Order: sequence, then structure tokens, then C-alpha cells
Amino acid sequence: MLSRYKFTLFGVIAVLLWSAVLHFVRIVTEDFGPVGGAALVYTYSALFLVAFSGLPSIKKYPKRYVIIGGFLFVTYELCLSLSLGFANSREQSAQVLIVNYLWPLFTILGAVICKHSKASLQLLIPGSIIAFIGVCFVVSGGSNLFAGMSANIMSNPLAFVLAFSGAIIWAIYCNLTKTMSNGENAITLFFIFTACTLWLKWYLLDAGFSTGYSFKSVFMLVLAGGGMALGYGLWNKAIIGGNMILLAAISYFTPVFSGIFAAIILGVSLEQSFWLGVVAVTIGSLLCWQSTRYKNQQISQVQTVLDNTE
Repeated sequence: MLSRYKFTLFGVIAVLLWSAVLHFVRIVTEDFGPVGGAALVYTYSALFLVAFSGLPSIKKYPKRYVIIGGFLFVTYELCLSLSLGFANSREQSAQVLIVNYLWPLFTILGAVICKHSKASLQLLIPGSIIAFIGVCFVVSGGSNLFAGMSANIMSNPLAFVLAFSGAIIWAIYCNLTKTMSNGENAITLFFIFTACTLWLKWYLLDAGFSTGYSFKSVFMLVLAGGGMALGYGLWNKAIIGGNMILLAAISYFTPVFSGIFAAIILGVSLEQSFWLGVVAVTIGSLLCWQSTRYKNQQISQVQTVLDNTE
């Protein structure tokens, strides 16, 4: 029982780390540039993961998992890190993160569409609508809802498109890798792929590094890379022996934690509409998650009744 609590605690710490570490990534990209900063963060993360779990052996993973899963993972991480780096301001980087946090909703919708899971439409439809409305409030920036959202997106469409695309890509990754991985976890290998891809992009663009970095910049880089790697490492341990129902519920509060850490780490003052939107995204995602649990419970109850009548 104590080990179960320990693994669950690992998962909670991982969620908090993920909520905080991406704001450090934003600071790193300010100091080292959007592409160079992201490349450095993922390089440090890969090194930490290798130290944490050893060098990965590509031969032990299914080929489809390495090729398709690796491509989706790398694409997602590029979308996420570059959306933060290309955001016009720290406030906007906090906004694009909330857009990215639509991925739990898209994961559930994808599972239902692919018939990997069943869901109650009475909860799934309103939950989806509430989550999307929440994102609209976040992106509006405190102005008139639709006018403010349109103006904010048009001021920097690249960042918002990357964040939204990343949410969809990660949902696809979550739904596909279950069947392709055969229980294997190639996170370390995928981080190495991501770092190499970013360095290649940095080289081809001749992006260089900004010249304003200092000891503080390097310290933030270590925090970002180490925190990201530690988050993945702890989560992998948590799913082995933790309470996954509790961890799944807590993970849906990531947008709330992210907003709190944005105010603390980035030192930004976030509008009331931002917090209203964050709460709506969280409630909407929880409703969608509950819709699958409710439907599966119904199916289980019906099956039990049928078994008892035979």
C-alpha cells in the first residue's frame, strides 16, 4: 500500500513539473532564440533521460512504433516548443499553452471515433463545447470575446496554429502508440530524435544564438531540461504502480496549475477572462473524461446482469 502511495505521489509531482517547466522553456527561448533554445532544452532533457534510464536500444522497439510514434512525438514537441518560442509575449505564451491543453479532449474524441472507447454523449458533447469556449476566453485576452480572439490570433497565427496542431498530434500519438508499442516506452529515444531534429532545423535556418544570455540563462536551461526529463521519468514510474484514476483526474487540472506557475515564473498578470477560460477548459475536459467512465460503467453493469441471468 505504501508503494502505491509513493508511485501516485511520483505522478502528482510529474504533473506539477510539466505545468511549471514549459514556462522555463519560454524563458530559455527568450535568451537563446526560439529554435536554438528549444534544441538546447531537448538536448539536456535527452541527456538527463539517458542518465535516468540508460541508453535506449532501438532494436528492442517495434519498427512501426519507432517510425510512426517517433514521427508524431517529434512533431508534437516541435509544435509545442516553437509555439512558446514564437509567442509575441510571455502573456501570449501562457495562452498558447492553454490551447495546447486541448489534447486530453482530442484524445478522448479520437478514442471514441476510433472505437477504442465508448462515451456518454450527454456528457461528451457539452464537455467539448465548454472546453472550446474556455479556450476562446483565454485567447480573447480580456477584450470582446470574438473580436479579441480574432485580433490576438491574427497578431501571431503561427504560435496559435502550432499549439492547436500540437494538441491534435499528441491526441493521435496517445491513441496510436497504445497498439504499436507492445508495452515498450521509447521516450528517451524520442527525445534524442527531437533534439537532433531541432539542431538540424537550427543549422538549416542558420538561426544562431542571441548574445544576451548569462549564468542565469544557463541555470534556466538546466531547470527546463532537467525538469522536463524528471517529469517524464517520474510519470513512467507512476503508471507502473500508482492510482491511475486519481492521476488521470489530477492531470486534467494541468491548465490551472500552468496558469498559476505562469503568474509566478513569468511574472505576468493574467486577465480574469484567462482564469475563467482555464476553469472552463478543465471542467470541459473532466466532463469528457467522465463521459467515458460513465459509459464503461454502464456497459459493465449490463454485462454483469446478463452474466447473472445465464
